[in-house]
Amino acid sequence: MIRSLRRMVEPGRRVATCLLVAAVLMLWFGCDAERRKSDAELGLNPQQAAGRRVYDRHCDQCHEPYSTSGRRGPGLKGVFKKQYLSVSGLPANDERVSEIVRLGRSKMPAFNQTLDQQQIQDLLVYMHTL
Repeated sequence: MIRSLRRMVEPGRRVATCLLVAAVLMLWFGCDAERRKSDAELGLNPQQAAGRRVYDRHCDQCHEPYSTSGRRGPGLKGVFKKQYLSVSGLPANDERVSEIVRLGRSKMPAFNQTLDQQQIQDLLVYMHTL
């Protein structure tokens, strides 16, 4: 009787152990995972929200917006709060960043054929919120 009871409990114990391990791993590795905030939660005005949409479509695949670590390109958190851009050492101002977006640099492609001047301006306004 005890042996048959052990056989019935052990599979349940294995499942419970697996669930516990999964929960611990999710807590450990999932700490950086954050729910994406809405434009309203971020306090974005209409131009900044338009720039965020440009960013999401064209920049987010390579650049983390709210982190200093990047994907294929550098993270852009606080990009305009520094005096110089982290990778190129160029001044961190609208003129230089706009030039990089339009003409590309190093591994970054040019977007002058993809984005119009208003989209680039909206993008820069949004990037100032990072």
